[in-house]
Amino acid sequence: MALVMVVDDSEAVRAQLKAALEAAGFQVAEAGDGNDGFSKITGSSGVSLIISDYNMPGMDGITMLTKVKEKMGKLPCPVFVLTTETSETLKANGKAVGVLAWITKPFVPTKLVEAVKKVTAKAS
Repeated sequence: MALVMVVDDSEAVRAQLKAALEAAGFQVAEAGDGNDGFSKITGSSGVSLIISDYNMPGMDGITMLTKVKEKMGKLPCPVFVLTTETSETLKANGKAVGVLAWITKPFVPTKLVEAVKKVTAKAS
């Protein structure tokens, strides 16, 4: 099954996402902030989807994705941003980098898993 990279500084959010995604048959890799996410995304292959928070210490999610895109020439897979931020400017910045979906917290795990299934099915 597809590998999903979850990048979020909240251990509770990562645990919730991991439990929901693994129950649906996905493999999950985790990163605790934008710097960790950048290293893990650019240093691995086979990631089918990235789910990233926006607000994280050290490097925010959009900056992380921008740096990934600069280093790799493109984003390696589809990206969802999962955040409390609702700013239209931030959403536009995310879209410009290549973010596929902007999902606000709190989220419904079953709906998120269904979206992940749809996107990863198209990618395979």
